[in-house]
Amino acid sequence: MQDRGKRVLVFDAPRTGRASEVAPGVVNPVSLRRTVLTWRASEMLAIAGAFYRDLGLRYEHSFWNPTHLVVIFPTAQEAGIWQLRTTEPETSRFVRMDTSSDQVLDALPQPFGRGIIERCAWVHVQALLHLHRTHLRTQGALLEEQVEDAHIERVADGVRIGEHSAPIVIRCGGPFDDLEGLVPVKGEGLTVRIPGLFIPKAVHRGVFVLPIGDDVYRVGATFGWDDVWSGPTDEARHHLLDRLERMVEREVEVLDHWCGVRPASKDRRPILGRTGEHEFVFNGLGSRGVVLAPWCAQHLCDHLFDGAELDEAVRVERFRV
Repeated sequence: MQDRGKRVLVFDAPRTGRASEVAPGVVNPVSLRRTVLTWRASEMLAIAGAFYRDLGLRYEHSFWNPTHLVVIFPTAQEAGIWQLRTTEPETSRFVRMDTSSDQVLDALPQPFGRGIIERCAWVHVQALLHLHRTHLRTQGALLEEQVEDAHIERVADGVRIGEHSAPIVIRCGGPFDDLEGLVPVKGEGLTVRIPGLFIPKAVHRGVFVLPIGDDVYRVGATFGWDDVWSGPTDEARHHLLDRLERMVEREVEVLDHWCGVRPASKDRRPILGRTGEHEFVFNGLGSRGVVLAPWCAQHLCDHLFDGAELDEAVRVERFRV
């Protein structure tokens, strides 16, 4: 909104459990469960890449880190499905079989072979949040306060929160919001050290392994729909370690066990739109928030300031009875 010349005041009190505080920021345009492209993959990638590169120039920091994702097939059936997808015009732009020679990757157990997902990336989410908060704070545009519904006063020409007023308020409460259609999903992961592994790019076999330097990797992530605020669990730790150790067949040192709650939606699409006369919502980005957020922000601004229609797939009204 600031890029459109609008004054912005952000209310954001840090809260335990936010997925963005621990998210590895992996951007992958392919749903590995079915080996199909994610929703509007090409469009989302193009907008996200441009956004994070521009933000990196502004903050003099590299947020957008392009990479390939190596997928090791766990079964012959999945290898066959992958091979089929490489013959489909749209999907073949992103996936291919990997028959190249790589000493490190070849050493990993892979009786059914491996494939490559191109046009992936990872975003340094925590650095981005820190720098952006600092920027807003220096502008006097950040108040570290939690705003409940009772704190919002509806007035004739907008809303008022304490001594601050504005023509609109946009709620971006993530998994903490009480919003129809919102489904909080817990994700857990590990930060580990694996000396001598030297994986050059992200690898997936049941879990993803993302190299971040100095023999350190981020490993994840689980999906849990029950008891999402319970924090890290031994069950998830053992699950992740078991998958990881089967993949790398090396000694693993756990440096950190992290978790966060993702704000997903029932139909796995963002939730945008009007919830009151001067109130709007921005939520439901789920596990793909890093790649969806730039498009969603642009789309909602086009709706608010240019009168563009919201895409039916993301309208908040779709969950109302």
